[in-house]
Amino acid sequence: MRTSATWVSAFIFSALPAFGQEGTGPLSAIDWLSQSVTVPASEDSGGLPVVIDEPPVTGPGEALPLPVLTSALDAPSPDAAGLIAPAVSGLPRELWGPGLTRDIAERVTQSHAGDLPALRQLFLTMLLAEADPPVDADAGGALLQVRIDKLLALGALEQAAALIEAAGASSPDMFRRSFDVALLTGAEDRACEAMAKTPHLAPTVPARIFCLARSGDWDTAALTLHNSEALGEVDANQANLLARFLDPEAFDGEALPPPPNPVTPLDWKIYEAIGEPLPTEGLPIAFSYAEIGPHSGWKTQIEAAERLTRAGTIPPNVILGLYTARKPAASGGVWDRAQAFQDFDTAMQSGDLARISQTLPPAWARMQEAELEVPFAMLYGEALLDLPLQGEAAVIAFDAGLLSPHRDKAAGHVPAGDSSGLFLAGLARGNLSGLVAPNSLGRAIAAAFAGAAPTAEAQALLDDKRLGEALLVAIDNIGRGVEGDLRGVTEGLALLRRAGLEDMARRTALELMLLDRRG
Repeated sequence: MRTSATWVSAFIFSALPAFGQEGTGPLSAIDWLSQSVTVPASEDSGGLPVVIDEPPVTGPGEALPLPVLTSALDAPSPDAAGLIAPAVSGLPRELWGPGLTRDIAERVTQSHAGDLPALRQLFLTMLLAEADPPVDADAGGALLQVRIDKLLALGALEQAAALIEAAGASSPDMFRRSFDVALLTGAEDRACEAMAKTPHLAPTVPARIFCLARSGDWDTAALTLHNSEALGEVDANQANLLARFLDPEAFDGEALPPPPNPVTPLDWKIYEAIGEPLPTEGLPIAFSYAEIGPHSGWKTQIEAAERLTRAGTIPPNVILGLYTARKPAASGGVWDRAQAFQDFDTAMQSGDLARISQTLPPAWARMQEAELEVPFAMLYGEALLDLPLQGEAAVIAFDAGLLSPHRDKAAGHVPAGDSSGLFLAGLARGNLSGLVAPNSLGRAIAAAFAGAAPTAEAQALLDDKRLGEALLVAIDNIGRGVEGDLRGVTEGLALLRRAGLEDMARRTALELMLLDRRG
């Protein structure tokens, strides 16, 4: 394997472009958090909203930040915390302008982040950006929690953990999120140590038993379970599962209790510990982290890494290392992708132009199958542009170059006979003058680069200096376009350009033309 399965949350920096009703509870759709600590109703949570496994938001107006009842008026708001400075993100420190926490939180929670890698990267950047808090922000950190929950929902676990640390948030709610991130990234011992060293946190019975066992104190763990059963603090299925965790041999041959719904990270770790790991494919994407480490089988590792790479939350080098770790022992699906990737990578290392031309088309087809064209382009795009390829290989190299950070360079390598190549090159340069769009999508894109206006709602947000909210509208508009509403493409791209994100508009337009994300 060329790279360790460990990476830094700062990966996201390298891919950055230049550029409800009152009293209904916090705005959050994370219903799979572990019940690792309890929060007594009388306990002060530091002003942060208390969320205990609330169900997902189901309708408009039902998801509003919890009113903060107690907070120091002069205390700094955790909402200002971020990982990416304005000089790196290209976003102003006044990202949210005079916007209100409730409005911003609703837009962040309801945004689907888009199916295009460029828009996902923009959305992640906004969640992680250092920015002034909303004008009505207080010490409660309501927007911080919404941002963290969105990161968790997108599978950006390490980024979420780093944001919690940067904010210095130590409330029970923040601990629950840190604890689950640790469980899913293989750092459960560190999480248990942190729990033991934080006296104001009261661990729940499952978390206490889990951590006691992890520390080797099996006797105390067993006694805790016995007492908790007697007091009715755990239900029958939970008690059965914890008993198996402590003494799996005592249940040899007996049927497992059914997994809970929803499955929490703590549930998943316990099932894994008793030798019956639950498949993560049907679970939220955050659970994929639990299968990316060396303790999982190679096929499982690759599939988990593909999901996370597709989401844009881990660097392409991880999937490169996994695809090339060993020779596939079977065929079909993930094995075909690994084999095609290996054949191409070996050809690139050899420098043999004939082998590269032969292996590039099947490798590209397998990457399209897995929707990993952009990560592939980030790995090989520039190198391919430097090769004198011909025919189909030249067209693929051109497309990969346009999807890479080197799209300006790619614009000078239009393959002979590529009917849409000149239009794509014009998009890369941001100049479509005199060029004919090849299809209706191209015409919708061209309209945005010819001075079309964004929606009235978006323009009003820009006029009010609420740039962050306007960008969320642009992401959602373009998302409508991906689903077939081409007017949304025009309006969304026009908004990105009017907001000063010209490079992001070009990158998004190229992805719209080159990637099929319509399902």
